[in-house]
Amino acid sequence: MATTAKIRKLLLGNEAIGLGALHAGVRVATGYPGTPSTETLEYMAQVAADETQVQWATNEKVALDEGVGAALAGSRVLVTMKHVGLNVAMDAWMTSPLVGVNAGLVVLVADDPGMHSSQNEQDSRYLGRFAGVLIFEPTDSQECYDFVRAAFDASERWDSPVMIRTTTRISHLRAPVTPHDPDILPSRPFQRNSGKYVMLPVNARAGRQRLLERLPQMTDWVESHPFNQEEMRSTSIGVITSGTSYQYVRDVMPEASVLKLGITNPLPEQKIRRFAQKVERLLVVEESEPYLEESVRSLGIDAQGKVFFPRAGELSPELVRLGFQQAGILEVPTSSNPAIWPESVMRPPVLCPGCPHATPFLVLREIGAYVNGDIGCYTLGASEPLSAMDTCLSMGSSIGMAVGMAKAGVKDRPIVATIGDSTFLHGGIPAFIDAVWNDADITVLILDNGTTAMTGGQAHAGTGTNLRSSGLPRVDIAALCRTMGAGSVVVVDPYDVGATHRAMLGATRYRGVSVVITNRPCVQAPTKLFGRTYGVDANLCDGCQLCMNIGCPALGWDLATEDRRIALIDADQCTGCTVCAQICPQSAILPVPAGSGSRGGK
Repeated sequence: MATTAKIRKLLLGNEAIGLGALHAGVRVATGYPGTPSTETLEYMAQVAADETQVQWATNEKVALDEGVGAALAGSRVLVTMKHVGLNVAMDAWMTSPLVGVNAGLVVLVADDPGMHSSQNEQDSRYLGRFAGVLIFEPTDSQECYDFVRAAFDASERWDSPVMIRTTTRISHLRAPVTPHDPDILPSRPFQRNSGKYVMLPVNARAGRQRLLERLPQMTDWVESHPFNQEEMRSTSIGVITSGTSYQYVRDVMPEASVLKLGITNPLPEQKIRRFAQKVERLLVVEESEPYLEESVRSLGIDAQGKVFFPRAGELSPELVRLGFQQAGILEVPTSSNPAIWPESVMRPPVLCPGCPHATPFLVLREIGAYVNGDIGCYTLGASEPLSAMDTCLSMGSSIGMAVGMAKAGVKDRPIVATIGDSTFLHGGIPAFIDAVWNDADITVLILDNGTTAMTGGQAHAGTGTNLRSSGLPRVDIAALCRTMGAGSVVVVDPYDVGATHRAMLGATRYRGVSVVITNRPCVQAPTKLFGRTYGVDANLCDGCQLCMNIGCPALGWDLATEDRRIALIDADQCTGCTVCAQICPQSAILPVPAGSGSRGGK
């Protein structure tokens, strides 16, 4: 391995999990990129030995299927995903504890309280408990490293996958980590056992019984586990907490006694009872759902939590302090001159300057289509000034929703599904087949920018690369659509406004399933394909605002002009895509001459 043990490192929580997995002897690591989990596999790809397999999978279910297969074959495996990715993998997730493992299988699930980059807010602890697996919840980067190593041992001990559950702040905090010596593990050969590994009903029933028998044994085991730590201080207030909430409690209430739960399924019920008896008042502080609070109260213990601490969004030291104030534990400040902080100006997310997705949405708005969107950067097509998306449910849902809309009898406008290249390969293909099979009159607009852009530009099956390899087979999306039965498939450069307009008009007039693929690399790709910088001729611009409809951050107004509004292009942001120049009715947007301090002429 390129890494050296026992040298203190400053690591993200995600990176610490990746390093811990490598030092635990992981030989296979797979997952699908999703904030806030993405950096784990990216870091492992940088530091893992050549013989360690680190790769992106097509989607989270495929990743978990690969993980189970590798674990049964005798290799320790790490599978990574975000919380909504676990939904995609649920079928395999619920069955995997019945199958068991040969070598350790750990699944990192990173939740996103506050929905910084997600379509819902979900507490994956319930899904871990639902499946009957151990859940480890670290509170900092060192624990991320230590917990994942312990999780592999626990997986093999209990013949079951183990969940490492993190949240955004644990995933993305950077803190010191002192690694230990890597584990040297003998290989475990695959041993045929169809009665255990083949989930026919008779075998599944036996697997279910094994699960039910080990649950009370795991409960006894966690009672004395060192990851569940009792920190006794003042007995007037006791707090049960886990994850990043522990850090906030220690900041805000350093004098409180704390039961820090590093394993949150199964819960150490007797340890919780003993802790509750030692304190006069018991509070539960946790992000998202009242998972711990409900569990504590189900034991007949009087505890308070969500009545003081919010159920929606992330916690913070300020929110935890406010909760303790509302509980009457901390005094409310009575200063007559409280600090006044200026309110921050809202800065809504926008497509990048020169984003190839802008033109298709301009066209969709112009033709008045009903647009079913999907998960990706292009979801910003719903925002002003583009305002060209009507629905967005979940990853891969756009095509199915368009089919449903068509089957409901909507005929007054064209029905379009927009979906990215990575999302199409992740979850769009089954719905596409369904659309063809059921003869739906829809247009599928595949926005192909050659990457998984929203999570930072990761590879997918259509790129010909992966985390550590290049020159791989590449899925031809256009050929795939034709093979699945699309009657009309057109590929167009979205920087060509006229061609994009003609392609969309033709596709939406086609009877049946039609496809338009806009093909242009993401402007944030490592290799920049910038053109000449453009500027505005003030003598020609009449302030019609048509260029502003693109929503390009490089476009603004020249505030120095007093008599009329004149458009202005920020040369530092302009990528030279030419879209604004193509739609300007006054031909006022022109290339900047070479030698004027821009990229012109280069």
